[in-house]
Amino acid sequence: MSEDLAADIGPDRTLLLVDDDEPFVKRLARAMERRGFLPETAESVAAGKAIAHARPPAYAVVDLRLEDGNGLDVVEALRERRPECRIVVLTGYGAIATAVAAVKFGATDYLSKPADANDVTNALLARGEAMPAPPENPMSADRVRWEHIQRVYEMCDRNVSETARRLSMHRRTLQRILAKRSPR
Repeated sequence: MSEDLAADIGPDRTLLLVDDDEPFVKRLARAMERRGFLPETAESVAAGKAIAHARPPAYAVVDLRLEDGNGLDVVEALRERRPECRIVVLTGYGAIATAVAAVKFGATDYLSKPADANDVTNALLARGEAMPAPPENPMSADRVRWEHIQRVYEMCDRNVSETARRLSMHRRTLQRILAKRSPR
């Protein structure tokens, strides 16, 4: 571990990793340990909340969708027990609506999978209000449309008929769009 990284992390190097993908969370824990953190892992909302209440860490990386619920419940528990905890929400279902929800619940940053240990470290240690550099590859018009549809779909509690009505779109067309992967 470099001296600069140790200074950035600070004296409390505790890190909670919550993800139900066991191989991923174990790899990430090893990589974060090499960077100077003291990781502890959990594979469910219940386990993450238990650790948050018993031993609230200085840093946390929480998956948004877990088998037993929503990772935002862990974020909320961490905020209650340790308000200064730096939390990064990590998910394979990246959408603007979920990013906004994560930040509202108290996440410091939001990363879409696949994210490597360097991305996670940079997000955890980012300080200040500096504006991030503009993206090298901005979203395409198709991606912006897809993001908007996802946001309305989430606002309608994942009800396809209601979403189609609000978007003035045929329900079957919406179902086809939702079944496809997100555009680049």
